[in-house]
Amino acid sequence: MAKITDGYFPAMVPKKAVAAERTFDRRLVLTAALAGFATSACGALQRGRALAVPAPAGAAAAAPPAPPPNPLEKGLLVGFCGAPGAKALGRMTGDLTEASHALRRQIEAFPPGRPVIPVVELIATTVHRSPGEDGMFRSRCEDATVRDYLDAARALNGLLLLNIQPGRADFLPEVQAYERWLTEPDVGVALDPEWAVEPGVVPGKKFGRTTGAELDGVARYLGGLADAHNLPAKVMIYHQVAASVVRDEELLRPHKGVSVVKVVDGIGSAAAKKATWKTLMTTMPAHVRPGFKLFFDEDTRHGAGLMTPADVLALSPTPAYVVYE
Repeated sequence: MAKITDGYFPAMVPKKAVAAERTFDRRLVLTAALAGFATSACGALQRGRALAVPAPAGAAAAAPPAPPPNPLEKGLLVGFCGAPGAKALGRMTGDLTEASHALRRQIEAFPPGRPVIPVVELIATTVHRSPGEDGMFRSRCEDATVRDYLDAARALNGLLLLNIQPGRADFLPEVQAYERWLTEPDVGVALDPEWAVEPGVVPGKKFGRTTGAELDGVARYLGGLADAHNLPAKVMIYHQVAASVVRDEELLRPHKGVSVVKVVDGIGSAAAKKATWKTLMTTMPAHVRPGFKLFFDEDTRHGAGLMTPADVLALSPTPAYVVYE
């Protein structure tokens, strides 16, 4: 079995290719579910306000020490995603202690030889089918929710990723809204551009999209945070379900203090998922690491078996992050 790393942050306080239409049908169903779950998961629809104002930095008495190494250079990331009160969005929900135990059991199924860093991926900004007061079709989690999920990640000696489904908002201001949390050394982001829709489009009616230039703006911002606060390299994920969802990907440049992973979100049989993987890997920039998403329910319909950890790690290139929904 895989060995969970002894703690990447020891100082912490514990606390389309194929099936594009079928994939989109599943997304429409999920969107309908989101309309009912979003309020309980992350609060009511609200104006685009920052969650907290970071405290001003004091004058440094001496040069800070060098930041810790890049977390992705320590081993493999394996995570569960989810949000409170929203079982449709993943298994990291409900009793977070029990969900964390389930994640540990999943990690134990991975082959030995490569240390694993657990990941808790909280869907922090949740898309809606109704516009809300500011017309952005999304809501943000409260601080208390982020704290609960960060505590769960730290109890696992792992990482917290804040998943952003921006609706009609732009990615950068949605990420900046969580700056209070992103100045923590063990918090990164996961961008979900299929839910980034253009003006006039209701989420769920068609795939959203982003560009390499927009992703680059977020990466540049995260690199600035890492430098200003002497943080480990910020992990930045971007999910992709189909080729149309990320355009001009080559405009995403490397940035010091940021480690980027492209997660392929193909849904269906192993053959379908591998075909999507093969297609979407062709546009991935050389500095970006690959990632792979599995769906406990959607991938196993019609009697199909879920790809095993060994199956996933046999992909080429080898995934650096494996996430389950």
